[in-house]
Amino acid sequence: MEQPSAQQQEQPVPAGGGAGAAPAMEGSQSAAATAEVQMDCRTETTATTTCTSPSVEQPPQSVYHIKWVRWNNQKTPIITQNENGPCPLIAIINVLTLKGLIKLPQTLDVVTVEQLMEHLGDCILSSIPKDIPESAQLNYEQNMHDAIAILPKLQTGLDVNVRFTGVKDFEYTPECIVFDLLRIPLYHGWLLDPECPEVLAAVGNCSYNQLVERIINNKSSTKPEVVTEALIAEAFLERTASQLTYHGLCELNSTLAEEEPCVLFRNNHFITLYKRKDRMYQLVTDQGFLNEADVVWETLINCEGDGQFADSDFVI
Repeated sequence: MEQPSAQQQEQPVPAGGGAGAAPAMEGSQSAAATAEVQMDCRTETTATTTCTSPSVEQPPQSVYHIKWVRWNNQKTPIITQNENGPCPLIAIINVLTLKGLIKLPQTLDVVTVEQLMEHLGDCILSSIPKDIPESAQLNYEQNMHDAIAILPKLQTGLDVNVRFTGVKDFEYTPECIVFDLLRIPLYHGWLLDPECPEVLAAVGNCSYNQLVERIINNKSSTKPEVVTEALIAEAFLERTASQLTYHGLCELNSTLAEEEPCVLFRNNHFITLYKRKDRMYQLVTDQGFLNEADVVWETLINCEGDGQFADSDFVI
């Protein structure tokens, strides 16, 4: 059954609204202005789609509805997201419920943020390896301390700084430590097209933050070639504002492990992602589909959001 995408399309924005900041979870617009640059490269497009779904009574912002689905022959909770829900927290929790590491009473219909944070903290503590070498113990304890300090930010959003060179490439920050300690792979699909040499040269190995700063600085250069390069980089950000490219899609599909829940950063959101039989699926967490038993996953097949909904057995 083909449906409009349940994922909300947003524009990337530097965190805090200033130049050189990482993309934040809730976005507005790209830091780069529109530029007309002639390049023989395929243009990525961004499509905004809306979904008409059954209305449900909105709970307080700190309470989230639970959707129960059959998963691995067990009744499994999926935390749904209302309009302003904390998508990093929800994406991580849903990975842990799919992996069976978080279990909730089957009589629960709602759960509070405080309860989710308690479960998450327990998972982090239980993830401590029993055989840490003494030489690495202090470093691990510091990582644990940093991760616990980051947990409150999961309720509002995480700043991540992607690099355009690989689906696993992020600037390493305390935010990334949470994913590492929980052994949850974090990916993005905002990659450069290797067949676009002009863009490759303009962007190089820059992170998002570095690229925005370079564009701002180089557009005022007195050297025409430097300005041209800045405009090419700026156009790349504009053209790939959904933070996903076709090369990125291909790399994601070849990199993801089969049947391993993970998290995808895309469109300033964190999404629970799953690969099965060489096809990628996004977990549908929109609260509007709370009572739609046949809507559990959505295929990720292109950059325009033309996915199809599937049930818990991946039947479309």
